[in-house]
Amino acid sequence: MLLEICANSYHSAKNAKQAGAHRIELCQALHIGGLTPSYGLLQTVLRDIAIPTFTLIRPRGGDFCYSNAEFDVMMNDITIAKKLGCHGIVSGILHPNLTIDIKRTRTLVEHSRPLPFTFHRAFDSVPNPINALNELIDLKVERILTSGQEEKAEQGLALLSELSEQAGNALTILPGSGITPQIAHLFKDAGFREIHASASIQLPLPKGIATTPETVSDQTLITLILNEIT
Repeated sequence: MLLEICANSYHSAKNAKQAGAHRIELCQALHIGGLTPSYGLLQTVLRDIAIPTFTLIRPRGGDFCYSNAEFDVMMNDITIAKKLGCHGIVSGILHPNLTIDIKRTRTLVEHSRPLPFTFHRAFDSVPNPINALNELIDLKVERILTSGQEEKAEQGLALLSELSEQAGNALTILPGSGITPQIAHLFKDAGFREIHASASIQLPLPKGIATTPETVSDQTLITLILNEIT
């Protein structure tokens, strides 16, 4: 079983590699669900961290309905990520009614080629996940990152299993959100091929620093998850 670590910094990516994770999804600003990482961060991780690295393409927090200008930003971000040597793209677009924006998502998928494309957790907002799954199969998306439309993937396990059975070999359902060492085995037992986790801890701030504490993917937590799934 493959473990993808959601890495929000160079420190997290390095810890993921050293602990034996199989793949990284690189992003920043996890406190708002993740944004496109800086090109400096992406380039440095690709240079130094010798495991497959996918990059999140999300230009801002909030919803997944983007203006034409924001869509142009996403397309440009994909172009640069490919030039830097990224191994995969993670993105997606919805309509205001929360259905998948087929036209613009198709453009993102085609622009990402030959890199594999993961449709991210915008999927957890769609009103009909089975229909959405079939649409993404038609778009030839490689995987869907989803919690099964629940806050935590453990709570969404029934839908995740239904989606995985429906998808068959057409694409991979990638469970993510709240996966800890204590529950990682549930997804292996259910037959999933991959899981996604941040495996993060909060770092203490020096006294007097008024800002949000940093979270970092932790080698010990990653190792514990790997022990449960391998």
